[in-house]
Amino acid sequence: MFLVGFMASGKSTVGPELARRQGWEFVDLDSRIEAREQKTVAAIFRDSGESEFRRAETAALLDVTTNLQLGSVVALGGGAFIQPRNRELLQAWPTVFLDAPHEELWHRSQQDGIERPLRQNRQQFARLYEERLPYYRQATITIDTAGKEPASICAEIECALRLASPADRGGNIAPGHPSSRRDSH
Repeated sequence: MFLVGFMASGKSTVGPELARRQGWEFVDLDSRIEAREQKTVAAIFRDSGESEFRRAETAALLDVTTNLQLGSVVALGGGAFIQPRNRELLQAWPTVFLDAPHEELWHRSQQDGIERPLRQNRQQFARLYEERLPYYRQATITIDTAGKEPASICAEIECALRLASPADRGGNIAPGHPSSRRDSH
């Protein structure tokens, strides 16, 4: 399954949690790009521009989809699902749009310490979110992440995609772990 959404929507937080809960592999596409290109995402944008980054992104996504195991959660960068070629590559896989109001995403992106090449100012951020929204809405399902903890978001995804939850598998999460609480949905 592929997690899509705007900057700071929770893909890189929810993805590892969901993969752990399912006993699956987690793949962060931006990390794959950085390993392939031997540069950070920010450096690719700065040194080569967005078009070169998008080329590298599609190449990494093609590699991931070609070699992907069924039990995998892949977090895409915010612009990956916008590209027609990338959406075409993902047609056979469930895609999950993690959404939240752009104001909440703006605040999250200010606090997470991640260098985001396309985050400039609040107005530009809101405009870019609105431009991308129609593409994100093409995902298989949409999950609202506003004000929710990762465990709750994972439970919603599991329910929507009819995946076994940790409780369904006998609660294989360690007691006391935040995910050991059964969230209602």
